[in-house]
Amino acid sequence: MRGPCPRVVLGLHRSRHERPLLTGALDLGVTSVDTSANYFGFRSHTVLARTAGDLLPRLMVSTKVGCFPGRERAERSLDPVRLYEAVEHAARDLGREPDLVFLYNPEHSLGDASAHGRGTLAQACAALDDATSKGLCGAWGVASWDPFPLVGFVDLTTPKPSILMARAGLLVGTRTLEAAEALAVPWDLDRSRLWGMSPFGGSAADPVWDRIDPRVFLRGGDGFSRVQAAFRTSYCLPGVGTMAVGTNDAAHLGELLDALAAEPDEQTIHEYRTLLRERSMGQPV
Repeated sequence: MRGPCPRVVLGLHRSRHERPLLTGALDLGVTSVDTSANYFGFRSHTVLARTAGDLLPRLMVSTKVGCFPGRERAERSLDPVRLYEAVEHAARDLGREPDLVFLYNPEHSLGDASAHGRGTLAQACAALDDATSKGLCGAWGVASWDPFPLVGFVDLTTPKPSILMARAGLLVGTRTLEAAEALAVPWDLDRSRLWGMSPFGGSAADPVWDRIDPRVFLRGGDGFSRVQAAFRTSYCLPGVGTMAVGTNDAAHLGELLDALAAEPDEQTIHEYRTLLRERSMGQPV
């Protein structure tokens, strides 16, 4: 059994929500899991409570609200009343208050009018801030797949989240990287309060990881696999303190934890970001 590893969060987006994975993660020192109200067919919270309710007190549980079941397909909403009620339902279905609740991909619901969008986002953030102050969750944050649209809607009057989570890794374009960093400024978030997600751009088994060698981004990277190198490098693109990563295999999770011992080559990563920026000139990446 390893000591606690707060820098890694087990993401349950594609997880089968099986108990052995959670016990395996705990044995590895991964004591945080990230889910969402809409995961597992909108049953993630209840399935977790049923299959691993006794484990949940040992875990830091984060979830997301903002996606709701619809008649034909899921629908997104930033309505503050619905968001507040969703936090209440999360606590009820989990059998405990979540430690952290994210506003889920708010960029999908904001529209194009910046004045209207700014107010809509502020009210949604205020709803989660209120839920936190009422003890329905420990803290709140924002999780954004594409943070670029949010930059124009956030100012110093927007309620400040405790955590910002955005895509991270070698397959993320410069627009997304820079937008995540830009959002951290008005929200006064340092690296320790930035989370990355989807470090492999979907899957560690994607053929892209056989075609490129991310070990060039590490100092002395020969002792690590390409997947390990890609994972370790993702903490620098953008600079984040914690990474949420999904897997159904505790052994794979252990390999990723071993990668944290690697030392990134900051100069090579800087040069890579420069290339990304130059490539995006006149064409968003």
